[in-house]
Amino acid sequence: MARVLKAAAAAVAVAVAAESAVGLSSRLKTPVPKVRTFSTSQSSLQVAGPVWNLGRLNHVAIAVPDLEKATAFYKNVLGAQVSETVPIPEHGVSVVFVNLGNTKMELLHPLGNDSPIAAFLQKNKAGGMHHICIEVDDINAAVMDLKEKKIRSLSEEAKIGAHGKPVIFLHPKDCGGVLVELEQA
Repeated sequence: MARVLKAAAAAVAVAVAAESAVGLSSRLKTPVPKVRTFSTSQSSLQVAGPVWNLGRLNHVAIAVPDLEKATAFYKNVLGAQVSETVPIPEHGVSVVFVNLGNTKMELLHPLGNDSPIAAFLQKNKAGGMHHICIEVDDINAAVMDLKEKKIRSLSEEAKIGAHGKPVIFLHPKDCGGVLVELEQA
């Protein structure tokens, strides 16, 4: 009798599992329902559009304690295309760009003891992510709009960055803990 009950229980379990699998299979094949849209009066949605637009991720910047070693790693070990080292005295850094196809990495190394990257590396001896750079279609409008919204920047106005375009850095405390560089597209 115990064997019969065990066999019956096993048969029920197999049937439930099969039914579940069929149910899951049919749910996976079921087309996703279309989203219905609805109309509201224009007056209730009158929100001013931005005077500037956020664009693509331009680069992720990594502070490195040894620029030659980091450059050799990306070039010789990973096979990436890397730029020549470019000193940018007005920002206190030397940079190497690593081309990743859809974006770049910017390797940062201090240029002099007053470099903000020197201070970063004092706190982070092995280096690490320093900032992200996002393109904007109108840097001046972005700067003015963000000031009105009480978003702090590290300078009063945009400066020329590593790509020869105006950039501004936004305070990490106002950007979710990340230093954000905006660059004119």
